[in-house]
Amino acid sequence: MNRLIQRFETLKQQNSKALVTFITAGDPDLATTETMIHVLEEAGADVIELGMPFSDPMADGPTIQLSSERALAAGTTLSRTLDTVRSVRRSSSIPIILMGYLNPIHAYGYERFCRDAVDAGVDGVLLVDMPPEESTQFLEFATTHELQVIFLLTPTSNAARIATVARLGRGFVYYVTVTGVTGARQEVSSSIEAELLRVRDSISIPVVAGFGISTPEQAASVAALADGVVVGSAIVKLFQQYTGKELEREAGNFVKSLKQALSSQLT
Repeated sequence: MNRLIQRFETLKQQNSKALVTFITAGDPDLATTETMIHVLEEAGADVIELGMPFSDPMADGPTIQLSSERALAAGTTLSRTLDTVRSVRRSSSIPIILMGYLNPIHAYGYERFCRDAVDAGVDGVLLVDMPPEESTQFLEFATTHELQVIFLLTPTSNAARIATVARLGRGFVYYVTVTGVTGARQEVSSSIEAELLRVRDSISIPVVAGFGISTPEQAASVAALADGVVVGSAIVKLFQQYTGKELEREAGNFVKSLKQALSSQLT
């Protein structure tokens, strides 16, 4: 069974919520990326969302844009990112999904990417600029190679889009809690409860919420309404502030606090 599907089934049996942590591959280099995946896993992350750096990350705020710039400057490519996942798989079975934009994958080749990603140990992919209605060709190759394709829903998604994602999505659905780009925010939208209920009534696979979640308290409040949360910019920001062992310590402690907050809201 796909590692991502298995992880969500296990969490459901444990009455637990998923903590999905995002970092950018190659920020500041791929050796650090490999180390940090293990650090995040040991600190309590349930799923790793690994950003594929891209020169025009239109859905990302300044923090993740800068991380992409650092990664590209360090020579990070899609092929080298897959090699890093392959190396991680020697000692870890944590679910890993790649998140990014369609252009690098289009250049790499859809079928080749799906085959190579699964061979490397990738469990799923989320392409923020690939609408589900236009994903037929990519989905054919992904399905053949058993790569889970995750789609986004937002506060502005209409009933038709929700129905399409319910039909085509695999692994989980990523619900964007805010309109706009990624980035840590001071508070969570007051309308998120009604919005998530609307989505979860129509979706049978797990719904994970992200964008703007930056504190343990925010993570706990959102996780109470969803099957899990994604924390990205607040972690990536630590890569601007720290390096080496300091980065490992600060990121590890932050992820531990997030996981503890998710656990405490269930007791």
